[in-house]
Formats: sequence, structure tokens, C-alpha cells
Amino acid sequence: MRVFSFFLFIFLSVSALAQKHITTRFEQSGGTESPVYAEIIAWWKALDATSPLVKLQTIGETDAGFPLHYILVSTDGDFDLASLKRKGKAIIFINNGIHPGEPDGIDASMLLVRDIIEKKQALSKNVVLALIPVYNVGGALNRSKDYRIDQAGPVEKGFRGNAQNLDLNRDFIKMESKNALAFSRLFHLLDPDIFIDNHVSNGADYQHVMTLLTTQHNKLGGTMGTYLNTKLEPALYTLMQQKGFDLVPYVNHSEKTPDVGWVQFWDSPRYSTGFASLWNTFAFMPETHMLKPYAQRVKATYAQMQSFIEFTAANYGQMKKLRRETNEAQQAQDSFTIAWKQDRTEFTEINFKGYEAGYKKSSVSGLNRLYYDRAKPFEKKVPFYNRYRDSIRIARPKAYLIPQGWQAVIERLQAAGVQVQRLANDTTINVEDYRIESYQSYPKPYEGHHVNYNVQVSKAMKRMPFRKGDYLIIMNQKANRFLMETLEPQGEDSYFAWNFFDAILQQKEGFSDYVFEETAETFLKAHPDVYEALEMKKKSDTAFANNAEAQLDFVYKHSPYYEPAHLQYPVYRVVP
Repeated sequence: MRVFSFFLFIFLSVSALAQKHITTRFEQSGGTESPVYAEIIAWWKALDATSPLVKLQTIGETDAGFPLHYILVSTDGDFDLASLKRKGKAIIFINNGIHPGEPDGIDASMLLVRDIIEKKQALSKNVVLALIPVYNVGGALNRSKDYRIDQAGPVEKGFRGNAQNLDLNRDFIKMESKNALAFSRLFHLLDPDIFIDNHVSNGADYQHVMTLLTTQHNKLGGTMGTYLNTKLEPALYTLMQQKGFDLVPYVNHSEKTPDVGWVQFWDSPRYSTGFASLWNTFAFMPETHMLKPYAQRVKATYAQMQSFIEFTAANYGQMKKLRRETNEAQQAQDSFTIAWKQDRTEFTEINFKGYEAGYKKSSVSGLNRLYYDRAKPFEKKVPFYNRYRDSIRIARPKAYLIPQGWQAVIERLQAAGVQVQRLANDTTINVEDYRIESYQSYPKPYEGHHVNYNVQVSKAMKRMPFRKGDYLIIMNQKANRFLMETLEPQGEDSYFAWNFFDAILQQKEGFSDYVFEETAETFLKAHPDVYEALEMKKKSDTAFANNAEAQLDFVYKHSPYYEPAHLQYPVYRVVP
């Protein structure tokens, strides 16, 4: 029956398209259903066939075995990206279905583009839309009415994890999915001025239908950060209010209830918006509220995309100028911030419409449980802490050198459009190197990793041999910021943090106590400075003084027998 209804839907949709009367599964169901993956792609193919303004294309492959589809919407029918850039067109890049249980953007995008080609919705000649209809194909194929159990519709929803059970909104830096590799290629082909990643939020109950997660303005930085915070974002709030939606920042409350205010969500580069900001793109994550009816949420997502289009049409010249100037400045910027901390000394007051919260006895546990009383709405000003300050700033090297054995890292850099060179000959180069002095790892796995954090390093200048074929990365390119945040080991989402270099943390060679005793004795006699250091440590550390193996290890690690690769970070800096 499901197969028959699917083909009937496709037949009716294609027939409707041919008659210029285009409908969607969402509309046919009265706003209660969202189409399955095959229906979505078939619908876009039919739209492409009937409208000269729409082009459906593919790029790469996803973990589910299907290609990653994307759509371009251009009022002059020009779909050549190089041509569009020469014309100075602004590109808005919209991602849908990264979490297929949150399909609001999937349906809203279909309605939006349908209305554009039917001239019910304006699209400026200076603006081009690029849309991914469904990013997480594996999660979209894995549907159930039981997923997202707290969410008010649609009837069936996709699964959060992809075909590898990865949360793709944690994969933009580590790129372990084929989806992320294809996305990175597409992102750099588009070089979007605005990036939008449509989501649905869970959490506290409140009156707002739509919340907006904006990339953190201090982190975006410079004139772009100021423009985002003082002009772009406030304008979006005004435009949404004009469309009947009181926008509020993404409700990232850490207290029991949000009526005391909250801290802005920290979108590090693992997230889509944090990744986009590394490339000086204005990035946003609209989040409708899960407890609102599905039809209302789709309407709000539609209105939010309308607002982005309207603002971009009116301000694309200034936006492109800011991006161009920032890109040029970063190619010569002398240092970059790679770690940030909250600043609670300043806040912005926002108008929050919530519901009074209380506690009552749980029929499940018999203990007190939180509830929100919709019969008691309120409106009040609450503090929004949206300031962050840099905590680690690192000087930009002239270049990085990476030995060719670290292919997983090189592959990700190349997928991100980084320009790399191979050494033509064996050579010896003066470099600055890091040694990992200490770090911590989370005990529980997170997206398949035990992420490293609180990394402490020491550094030294050395003259080191490099082999023909090793990678040289000159730091005079658009990717400078991306490179600093991924290759500096103290970066929150660096490749060291994500365990790509964990092999250096394990010592590969050692010694046999009974054999090394004589070697150590001979070595200490020839090196009185090490002997003196050993004796001092014995005097200051009782446990060490009573541990023969620890003392042998001390001698070993102060001798030439200790392997230089242990804790040696294998990314080297060429400094001026």
C-alpha cells in the first residue's frame, strides 16, 4: 500500500507540475506529514524539469550510498557558479535534514522555492539560493512514528544519527562521514555569504515558535562580527516580527528554567555554524520549538528564510565587501585566537515570553517533577550573555610542515580546500616544534572519540630532516583561520583534540629492568647532570624514592635511548 501511495504521489506531483499547480506532501496532508526521502528527491527532479529557475545537482556520496543532492535557484537561469560570482551575486546556502527528525526546513524549502517559481515569493536578481534538500540521507531513510517522542509532529520522523550513527552536526571538522566530505566540497564551491542550517529545538517550554542560534559574534570577529551583532541580527528580529513571529535567541538555558536568562550557545567548529564562520560566512541555525504544531513550525521556518532573503537583497553589497576585506586581512593576520571563555560581566537584555514553571509530584517516581503551566504565560526582560573573550591566541607561522604519514589529516585539509605543496627533495629545515606536556581525555566516547582537552605544550626550535613528499602548507591563504584552529593542538576542535594524533601519546619502545640496570649505571656515571637531577627528585618525592622502576624510567627518558616520537606533536611550524 505504501509503495502504491508513493507512486501515486509522484504521478500526481508531476502532473501538477506540468499544469503549473505545484503541491507538496505537507500541504496534501494538512500540515501533518513530511515526505519520505525518495519522494523529496522525485519532487525536486520534477520541479527541475518544469522550471528554468531551478537546477538539481549532485556532489559526492553519502554514507547511505546515495549522492548528496543540492539545488540552485537563480532568477536568470544561470547556474554556473563562476559566472554567478563574476556577476557579484550573493549566495544563501540552506541546509536541511541534518537531523531528519527535525524536517521543518525540508518542507519549508519546498514551499519557498515553489512560491518563487510561481512568483508568490520574491527572489532578488542579486540573490541565488543553494539548498540541500536532505543532508542526512541515512537518518532520513530510518523513519518511525516513535522517534522524537516529545515533538509535536510530523506523523513520522527520521533518525538523528546517520548511516554510521554519527551526529552530522558534530562532524564538520573531523569529517568522518562521506556526507561531511561532500558538504565541504560544496561549501567551498559556493563560498556562501549566508549559511542557514534549519533545526528544531527541544528543552524548556515557552511561547516563541522560532528561536535563532547565531554564530558567536566575538568569535566571528572584526568588522563582520560587529556587523552581525549590531545590524544583521537585529534586522532579522524586526523582519520576523513583521511576519508575526517574535524571535528570541536559541534558548540555551543551563538552569532549571530559562526565566533567569541564559548564555549564548558556543558554536565551536564541529558545528555547522562554527565551521562556516571559519570561512567568514554569516552563519545561522534557526530552531523552531518542538512543542508547537508542525504546520506552525514550517510556517515560521519559511518566514525566517524569507527574512534572510529580504535582508540579503537589500544589503548584499555591504556584506560581500565585509567578507572580501576580512578574507584579505586574514591572509596576512599575525595571530589567531584558538580558545575562548565566557564573559559574564556584560549582557544584553532580551524580551522573553515564557510560561510559569512549577513542581508537582511525579506519578512515575513519586518525586517532584518540573512542569510548565501554559495557563500562566508571562513576558519579561531576561539577561542574554552573548560575550566571549579570547583565552589563547597563537602567532601565525610562516608555514606548517606535516610528514606524509599523517594522511588522515592531509585528506581533511585537502577536502577543506587547503592549498598544500609536496617537498621535492629530502631537506633539513629550521622549525618550531611542540611537545605534549599534559592533556586530559573524556572517559566516555563522544561521536566515536575520547576527545582530548586541557592540552598543555612546550615548544622549542630545532633543525629537523624532512623527506621528499612531506607536506608544506604556506600560511598566506584563505584557509589560514581553519588551519590555525585545526593544527594548533590547544584548539578546542583541533585534529589533536579529535584524536587524529593519538598514536604519539603511546610510547612504542621501552626497556627490561634487569638489563637496563647496568646501562643506566654506566649512563649516569657519564652524565653527572642527570645523576644530580635523579638524586634531587628522590629527595623531594618519597614515592619516587621508593620506586625502582620509576627511577629507571627517569634515567631512560633523560637518555638518548628514549624515542623522540613519544609526545612529539608531528606538525611543525616554520616561523619567521
